[in-house]
Amino acid sequence: MNTNTTIQYQDIHYLAKIIHAEARGETFDGMVAVGAVVLNRVRDSHFPDTIEGVINQPKQFSSVADGQFDLEPDSLSYDAAYEAIEGNDPTNGCLYFYNPNIATVAWSFQRETEIVIGNHHFTK
Repeated sequence: MNTNTTIQYQDIHYLAKIIHAEARGETFDGMVAVGAVVLNRVRDSHFPDTIEGVINQPKQFSSVADGQFDLEPDSLSYDAAYEAIEGNDPTNGCLYFYNPNIATVAWSFQRETEIVIGNHHFTK
């Protein structure tokens, strides 16, 4: 996401939905961290350059595949989305996260953990 990009309501809604789907029940920092990962990917040339594109990229977020993404986000998820959009990144630039208690894909365990926030491990 370049500095000329204007954040639209749809972007905030999508970000709140993925935060709610992937991090509800986590601490507020953990929720912001999930939003920050999405925004870090938008800025990285290896990923799509929109929030919607990152979220809908195939096989990236299990909550999109299993339908949890379709849940309506709560107000805390929106607050976390706004916080991430305003530049709060508790992950310091991480591009991935996983919960080691439920992760089933091998790549998760092959990356060095940069930071642990709640139940999620964040990696670059």
